[in-house]
Amino acid sequence: MAKRRIYTAPGSQVVDISTGTARLEKLDGEADSYVLHVNGVPSSSITLSDPQRLDFEYLDWMRRAIDVELPEGSLRAVHIGAAGCALARALDAARPGSKQTAIDIDAALLDFARQWFDLPRSPALALRAGDGAAEISRFRPDALDVVVRDAFDHDSVPPALQTGQFFASCAEALKDSGLYLANVPDAGDHRVLKAELTALGDHFRHLAAATEPGILKGRRHGNVLVLASNSPLDAAGLDRSLRTAASAATFLSGQGLRSRLGL
Repeated sequence: MAKRRIYTAPGSQVVDISTGTARLEKLDGEADSYVLHVNGVPSSSITLSDPQRLDFEYLDWMRRAIDVELPEGSLRAVHIGAAGCALARALDAARPGSKQTAIDIDAALLDFARQWFDLPRSPALALRAGDGAAEISRFRPDALDVVVRDAFDHDSVPPALQTGQFFASCAEALKDSGLYLANVPDAGDHRVLKAELTALGDHFRHLAAATEPGILKGRRHGNVLVLASNSPLDAAGLDRSLRTAASAATFLSGQGLRSRLGL
């Protein structure tokens, strides 16, 4: 494997992007770790010298889910909502030969991410500016191993990425063994989470969710990982991996998921 180049990102700064502003914040006491804020929302945590380090707990959960469901070999993955491409960097480092596409509505943000961070070049990682809801339909049917939706308009998911048509396009682009992963913001009432799971159920046969117990119990706001596939999920393997994560997550699938959320 070729030696990776290490870029030196600048110190903390604020720049104008297509949708507003981005702020790159250097972490105190860290030689080369940064948090990228997009329109005031923490969107990526990047350590230049260690692409497999994922400080955001939901990204670690996503990587664990991929490793359980697709344990070997290179991947064809699409990331809708690129930001700093933290998960794409981690997968590229762990899965040589993978081909990934990161899509973001903000062309200027993609330019800064390429400038600041050690991003693999195409075809290992292609950056595409565009609306993820439209772009996902451009991929061939049964072509993708993984689709990740991690896109936000400030602190909520763009409505176009929550529609039945979007979920149908994701299901069509994924192989039967493929995995759909989404970062769903939860305000404690599970309203958005339940709506997304219900809509996904029209296009995927197997659904699951994982999050911290406090979020699941409605005690605080936070991120919920939603999983969907047209092949059975390895519930035991996912539960075991997510329970042993640095930020342990409760995993729910099948009847347990339906009962817990009242689906």
